[in-house]
Amino acid sequence: MPPSGGRTYKIGEAARLLELEPYVLRFWESEFPQLRPLRTARGQRLYTEEHLKLIRRIKYLLYKEGMTIEGAKQRLEDLQKWGDLLQELREDIQEIRNLLHGSGSR
Repeated sequence: MPPSGGRTYKIGEAARLLELEPYVLRFWESEFPQLRPLRTARGQRLYTEEHLKLIRRIKYLLYKEGMTIEGAKQRLEDLQKWGDLLQELREDIQEIRNLLHGSGSR
C-alpha cells in the first residue's frame, strides 16, 4: 500500500495513462534511481501518483526537451537538491517565526 493510502497502478495501467510502452517504464526504472515502484509479494510493479508525476517529468525532459538520459538524470538530481534546499529554508523560516511570536507574547 502506498504511504499516502492513494491509488496505485499496475505497469500496464500506468503505461496506458502515460502513453508509453511498459518496457519503457521498466527501462527507465533501471536508469533513474528516483523511480522505484512499489512491489507486491509476487513482484508486480505498482506505481503511485507520485511515480506517475515523476514519469511525466522524465517523459517531458526526454521527448519534449530532447535531453539525453544522462542530462535528464542530472536535471532531476538538480531539482531534488533545490527542493531539499527549499524545504530546509521553509523549516528555518518557520522556526524563526515561532521564535518571534514567542518573544512577542512576553
